[in-house]
Amino acid sequence: MLLKPNSLFKKLRLGSCVIAISCSFTAASIAQPINRQALVQRHNIVNTRIDSLESLSLGNGKFAFTADVTGLQTFPERYAKGVSLGTQSEWGWNRWSDTAGFKFEETLKEYTLNGKKSTYSIQYSEPLRKRNAADWFRKSVHRLQLGNLGFDLYKADGSLAKPADIKNIRQTLNMWTGELTSSFTLEGIPVNVVTVGHQNLDLISVQVNSGLIRMGRLKFKLRYPYPTAEFLDEGVNYKNHQKHKTSIIDPRETGATIEHQLEGITYFTALKWNTKSSIAPTSTPHYFQLTPNKDSESFELSALFSPAKSESIPDFSSTRESSNSNWKKFWMSGAAIDFTGSTDPRAKELERRVITSQYLTKIQCAGNFPPQETGLTFNSWFGKPHLEMHWWHAVHFALWNRPELMTKTLDWYFNVKEPARQIAGRQGFKGYRWQKMTDHEGLESPSTVGAFILWQQPHPIYMAELAYRDSSSKEMLEKYKDLVFGTAEFMASFPAYDSLKNRYNLGKGLIPAQEVFKAEDTYNPTYEVAYWDWALRIAQKWRERLGMPRNAEWDNIINKLAPLPELNGVYLSTENNPDSFTNEKWLRDHPSVLGALGMVPASAKLDKATMQRTFDTVWKVWQWPDTWGWDFPMTALTAARLGKPNKAIDALFMKVQTNTYLKNGHNYQDGRLRIYLPGNGGVLIAVAMMAGGWDGSVGPNPGFPKDGKWKVRSEGFKKMP
Repeated sequence: MLLKPNSLFKKLRLGSCVIAISCSFTAASIAQPINRQALVQRHNIVNTRIDSLESLSLGNGKFAFTADVTGLQTFPERYAKGVSLGTQSEWGWNRWSDTAGFKFEETLKEYTLNGKKSTYSIQYSEPLRKRNAADWFRKSVHRLQLGNLGFDLYKADGSLAKPADIKNIRQTLNMWTGELTSSFTLEGIPVNVVTVGHQNLDLISVQVNSGLIRMGRLKFKLRYPYPTAEFLDEGVNYKNHQKHKTSIIDPRETGATIEHQLEGITYFTALKWNTKSSIAPTSTPHYFQLTPNKDSESFELSALFSPAKSESIPDFSSTRESSNSNWKKFWMSGAAIDFTGSTDPRAKELERRVITSQYLTKIQCAGNFPPQETGLTFNSWFGKPHLEMHWWHAVHFALWNRPELMTKTLDWYFNVKEPARQIAGRQGFKGYRWQKMTDHEGLESPSTVGAFILWQQPHPIYMAELAYRDSSSKEMLEKYKDLVFGTAEFMASFPAYDSLKNRYNLGKGLIPAQEVFKAEDTYNPTYEVAYWDWALRIAQKWRERLGMPRNAEWDNIINKLAPLPELNGVYLSTENNPDSFTNEKWLRDHPSVLGALGMVPASAKLDKATMQRTFDTVWKVWQWPDTWGWDFPMTALTAARLGKPNKAIDALFMKVQTNTYLKNGHNYQDGRLRIYLPGNGGVLIAVAMMAGGWDGSVGPNPGFPKDGKWKVRSEGFKKMP
């Protein structure tokens, strides 16, 4: 919607004029819809140099392929310490054999918490057997880098070209079409490449035009690394060649299939090309070379990665059509926001972050499983998703009016509810205790911190509520009622009764989103208590919507749940830490106390004046360099709800390294974690709420400043709870 100049608001009176303002915005929005193609394409990404942090990805939500400046993965080792050149799919997991006979019970440690004994799966430093068992269950199931598909480019003297030999680079990612065009020269000879990703298959297709083909100096390579199963797998481990097998099967003049066998998986790379050419293994293990026919300067290749053999493989033109049509459909769906005409110098950059974040989350986070924090680019935490981050990965899809992309990953919880029930039962609770660090099968990963983290628990209720708000249908209630009620059962059974104060405490025995507190001592963290209260109330609403009576046990917890802890008019991070804002060791990591209003809607437990003072205190004293990428959008959410839109913008642009957004749109954290998709999702959530509003907000774009510096046109957003 068009934002009227600030002077207009000065001339209008409150009350009935609010209706007039809303009507004028609606009319303007209908008359002048946002030119979405122009909006997206003015942020097309252009590379003119080799920079390991500027690689670009293609994908479809279930599969992603990350390329260097050549349009393929020609120099993976040059990019390994930047945004690595990964090829990953949601099905691509390996499992090592257990030769030591480890049992999951060896990872368990018994704790006595609130007078009750419970077991938690943790990491050990000693004894050695337990440490090895915990490491094995963390690492044995790991996501794969499926293979490096690139060029072998030869210089006139017969040697392989190195990165320094690539000149006159011009590479463009057209996010409107999903096309990556790359041009460069080798010893003065031009090479032009178009790379596209199929939107329904795990397939990359490339078209190359160059005189190097006729000279026999341009070949394709396909190389298979071995997984490291370390925290970060950069996909270039070419050692351990004896531990896996590769072979060409079904060779043809215009195609072939390569079979890759590892301990826990066998998968296939089906290749199709457009002229009679040959493929053969090289003397280097797991390294294959495709030599195009020299009769033409043009060559097209498609590569399909699959857990099963494939007979039919789309060619370049059909893959290009899949990319173009589906990306246009994506951009024309859902919401859009345009800052044209804004005089605040940050507006253009915010628009860029919004467009690139939509692109990145569509290709990385829109599959059938919650993504890992580095998506399908490269592994972090062994390739495993962290379910507390699922909120940041998925909620924005619903707020941007693309709820079907959120529910795809929400539906995964149906597949893992039994492991979640077993975790809860083992610890003496009811319902589903959702895993923290897990894998595609929902297995629990030992973690001294993760075993006690709790804020992932209400997420399925939050997302189910967003899905219901979109349709208001009984079918949606019936679909997700088991997830909602099973989640609520755990939430109602977890709090411990405090007979002295006649209330229920959340904890002891938890680590809040701000992970600096000791589990055995921690209880009643402000954010988690607020989220717990809201989610249980929503679960009761679901019962009422379905014509069911309210659950008396849940009401008892709701009515007696501990209040949000505060001291001297400020909310504390946790009740057991009255020095939350006076002791420097607590002023780091996520300032999640702000999430009690930013992420969670205002509740009866929360006093806005107290949160206002809390916000001001956090803003002033927090050690912001020791934070993560989603902390800034979370702060913006709270600022917007408190009626501080200028602070919301300031939060989104706080000058802190972990709030860095690279040319390719990725949220950079540090040398260890070079991309961080929760930051991208956070930007989209914050902007969606600032534009679309929240329950109780009034008028269009309520979270943006009305100082005349921001000209905001928005359309299609859903209100945030």
